[in-house]
Order: sequence, then C-alpha cells, then structure tokens
Amino acid sequence: MIILTLQEYDIIFSVAIFLLTLFLIIKKPYNIGIGYSAIIGAVLAFIFGIIKYSDIFKVVDIVWDATFTFVAIIIISLILDEVGFFEWAALHVARFAGGSGRKMFIYVILLGALVAAFFANDGAALIITPIVYEKMKALKFQRKNMLPFIMAGGFIADTASLPFKISNLVNIVSTDYFNIGFFTYFINMFAPDIFSIIISTFALYLFFRKDIPLTYDVKSLKMPKEAIKDEKLFKYSFLILLLLLGGYFASEFLNLPVSLFAIAFALIFVFLGLKSPAVNLKTVFKNAPWSIVVFSIGMYLVVFGLKNAGLTYMLGKFIAYFSHYGGFALIMLTGYLAAFTSSIMNNMPTVMINSLAIHSANLKNIMLKPAVYANVIGCDLGPKITPIGSLATLLWLNVLERKGIKIGWGYYFKVGIILTVPVLFFTLLGLYLRLFLL
Repeated sequence: MIILTLQEYDIIFSVAIFLLTLFLIIKKPYNIGIGYSAIIGAVLAFIFGIIKYSDIFKVVDIVWDATFTFVAIIIISLILDEVGFFEWAALHVARFAGGSGRKMFIYVILLGALVAAFFANDGAALIITPIVYEKMKALKFQRKNMLPFIMAGGFIADTASLPFKISNLVNIVSTDYFNIGFFTYFINMFAPDIFSIIISTFALYLFFRKDIPLTYDVKSLKMPKEAIKDEKLFKYSFLILLLLLGGYFASEFLNLPVSLFAIAFALIFVFLGLKSPAVNLKTVFKNAPWSIVVFSIGMYLVVFGLKNAGLTYMLGKFIAYFSHYGGFALIMLTGYLAAFTSSIMNNMPTVMINSLAIHSANLKNIMLKPAVYANVIGCDLGPKITPIGSLATLLWLNVLERKGIKIGWGYYFKVGIILTVPVLFFTLLGLYLRLFLL
C-alpha cells in the first residue's frame, strides 16, 4: 500500500483541479462561461484546502489593475468600432495599396499590428478580422484568397501585442506582478516588437504568397468617409486617444495604475457615446468582456493552488539552473517554455504560473528582467501554435465560423507551428540584443 504525504496529496489535487478548470474553459460543456469555469476551479481548490481565504485578497491585489485596464480598453474599442473608426482605417489601407493585392496584404498586417498595440490583441482579432472579411467579400475574393488576410490578421494580433503594457492582458498581469512601469516596459520591449512585426510579415508573406491575389478593383470599395457614422465623435477620438497614451506613459512617473487612466478615458468615451446617434451603449456594455473580471480572479486562485503545493517553486529552480548559462540561454529557454506551455494550456494560466516560478527562482536583477520579458514574449506569441493557446484565438475562430469561414484545427496547427517557431526565435533575439548588447 502506497502512503502519500500531505504535500503529495496537495500536488495531486492542485494539478487535478487545474486540469479540470482548463477543460471547462476550453471545451465549455453545457456552454459554461469562462468566468464560471474559473470560479468552479477556485471553489474546489478552497474546499480541498489548496488555497486559503487570505489568498483571495493576494490574488485580487495582483490582478485587479490588469483586469479593469483590459475591460476599459475593450469598451473604448467597441465604441470606436460603432463610430466606424476601424472600418475607416481598413478602407484607407485598401485604397492606399492602389489595387495591388500584395501591398494590401502587407498593409493589413501593419494595421493589425497598430490596432494590437493600442487596443490589445483581442481588439485587433475581434474587431479588425470581421472588417477585413467584409472588405474581402466586397472585392469578391474567393475563400482561398481571403484566407491569407484572415490568418495574417489573427496571427499579427498576438505577435504584435508586445510594445505597450496594455497591448495584451498577459503583459499587464506580468508587469504588475514585477512592478514594471509603462515607460520602462515600452523601452525594453520596443525592439523585440519591431523584430516580431518584421519577421511575422516576412513569414506570413512567404507562407501565403501563392494565394494572395495580384490585383483587385479599388472602385468596388466605398470611400473611407462613408464608414464614419458620427463625424464629431470620430474627430474627438484622435485627441482623446493621444491624451490616453500620454496618461499611460505618465502613470509610471506619477506612480499610478494604468487602469486609472484607461477607466477614466473609457468613461469619457461612454459620456460622448450617450450623445452620439451612432453608438448603442447597451450593445457595447453587453459585448464588453465582464467575464474576464471573474476569470482573472478565479484562474489566478487555481494557479495559486499550484504555487501553494510547491510546483511553481520546482519550476523556479529549473529556470534558476539555466540562468547560470547566461542571458541568451535563459531568454531562449524561458521564452520557448512559455510559448509551448501556452499553446497546450492557454497563455493566461501560463503567464501566472511562470511569473510565480520566476519570482521564486530568486534571480539576480541582471537575470530577472530577461526572464520576465522572455516569459511575456513566449506567452504573447506561443498561443499562435494551437487554437486553444489564448481566449482571443478561440473567440476569433468563433467569429469566423459565424461568418461561414471554418478553419480546421489541423490546418491552424500546421500554419501556427511553421510560423511561430522562427518568429519567436527572432523576437527573443531582439530582446537579448536590447538587454545585453544595446
């Protein structure tokens, strides 16, 4: 008869609860929302003694800024979408390409990168993709000609979500945990983001070049001005967004959370939306990701159970061991570990687990920063390997399916693994050059 110690029981229960929670989030049996799934896992962890009552307050303290920032950004994105902001941008891109399919392919990628940077990866994937799809339909592209643009839009939404703290929920969670300010994060991640965008564009073009149409009829598209549904709010938007970006940069020097600025400017947009005939605030608030609030707290509590059982400490020792081989080895190991783990079990749990592990590794500051940033890069890019890597990808696939475009998991995995592995390498290389050589 095998007798297990109390710690071994904790490890078994914490892993089982974690896997059950992941199953509920990904498979959604009985259409259970992601928030409820995470809470079920957290309640089970509490019942089995894996987490304590005091852990709830620790977790809320870790995730509240990230969660409310993310919700505020999506609300801003949805209001701008109602006004026609993103469609206006997409139409300009299509016209600027001047009828060249290859130019438009490049420009769509750059537009996706820009939207991902300022409106988070979810905003880019869920707002830009339907707009691009509608433009492809208006141009009478066949399915095989649409696919390069659609896949490129979904891919770049994550690979270009590196430059700002607010570009990805993963970024906010990690930087808040390690007390990294908006400006400091931007300075260190700007170079890797440029590497990622350039290599992503090159890789996407190389992969899809045969299916990109050579030409298209620009005249079949409506004028960009026709997409604007409220000219007054549209014009105000540029000034408000510029002030919001300034607020983000100021947040570090004022020692204020970025959510304070995101929420404040979201409320400004909501106030202006009340007076706009183009904005349906009821629809905006209905589509806002409120479940993310519950999901963040619940999922982090489940992950905290893994920490309490000692699993993140073991992972931390593994990371600490590789730090002895220098910055390049540490960055590559941490980045690829985060990427492949994200692709298997979703990037949100991964960034949480790895952050706790890196913290427990007690790395010197010269090695701590590379590990933290490499973990973020791996968790941003790694989800592109599989359809279950991020919630944004699952939602993106769902949006496409409703539009009549079904992308098989086998095809997605083939594209994901071929493109992500080299793009991740060069992005991590960009981080190494930034931190150790520049």
